[in-house]
Amino acid sequence: MEQFLQNCHENQKNLSAVLYGKDDLRLESTPLPHEPDKNEVLLMISKVGICGSDIHLWTNGCIGPFTVLDPIITGHEASGQVIAVGDEVTTLKVGDRVAIEPSIPCLRCENCRQGSYNICPNAYFSSAPPYNGLLTKYLKWPADFCHKLPDNVSDDEGALVEPLSVALHASHRADIRGGEIILICGAGPIGLLNLLVSKAFGATKVCITDFNESRLEIAKSLGATVTILLKKGQSENEIKDQIIHGLGRMPDKVLECSGAEASIRLAIETCRDGGKVMLIGCGPNEVTIPVMSVVHKELDIGGSFKYRNTWPKAIDLISSGTINVKPLITHRYKLKQTLEAFGKAKSGNGIKVMIDCLND
Repeated sequence: MEQFLQNCHENQKNLSAVLYGKDDLRLESTPLPHEPDKNEVLLMISKVGICGSDIHLWTNGCIGPFTVLDPIITGHEASGQVIAVGDEVTTLKVGDRVAIEPSIPCLRCENCRQGSYNICPNAYFSSAPPYNGLLTKYLKWPADFCHKLPDNVSDDEGALVEPLSVALHASHRADIRGGEIILICGAGPIGLLNLLVSKAFGATKVCITDFNESRLEIAKSLGATVTILLKKGQSENEIKDQIIHGLGRMPDKVLECSGAEASIRLAIETCRDGGKVMLIGCGPNEVTIPVMSVVHKELDIGGSFKYRNTWPKAIDLISSGTINVKPLITHRYKLKQTLEAFGKAKSGNGIKVMIDCLND
């Protein structure tokens, strides 16, 4: 630990991506972490993926109820290496590589006691204002929320355990089963990961929609049965007919990953009678939906927020080769290139932008 601090002070920096507000992201030195408390580990961050919510927060200065009022370190998809452990940590040792679960619940509220720690109202969630995120060189973190990576899972894959956990939780919430037909609205990273999870769970046909043709090409390579390229000016009925024609019938479940009002409406109108629509994407606080379609079709509409108890399963799915997340990484940058990396992610050209914090 003393050697670590000496090396850091010689380098005179703990380089971090700090968000000051709307369109104001800066790369600067932040205070070095202190020695870990008894149940914490000190981490050297390896890889950090840029999420759509990171871009939304950067370009809008807010996301949902979270508004940037004071500077925060951004980023929440990360892997790292343990470089020091607290006195009571027994599950990890120096040198272990880990995937970092970025949400720390209070474990005392009613939601936590009932097992739904993902909706803990008191949770610390990385990069959700006012809390700092993970796009930094060094940080301390509770050992219970650091999940050891097997030797055959890379740091890149470790960083993608977070978005894969989002997809796993959504699929659990949607109760996706073998033999079902699935529609996924949106072919961004979360949509594509939901495609991989749906296939792993035994879905026989999966249709995915998007305005971006290159993303749909990746979806095809990942096993999508049908891809629908959306075009401006298309009517809801036209798109619905394309989906049903491609799948052979209405889907059993719809995973809405865009958050757009038009996409939510399409999900409701396209889902089969008695089916289920799961809302995953972050969009406007309020949208207009065809409520009577929900009633007449007796649809179940649910929301899916973050994840709970999915991290070991996500790591096992990657380690076993059941799910391959590597093709989602389309661009790589160094930590010192963070602003360029965020610009690339904002452009929509590519899928997952990965930042290397080790080899800077």
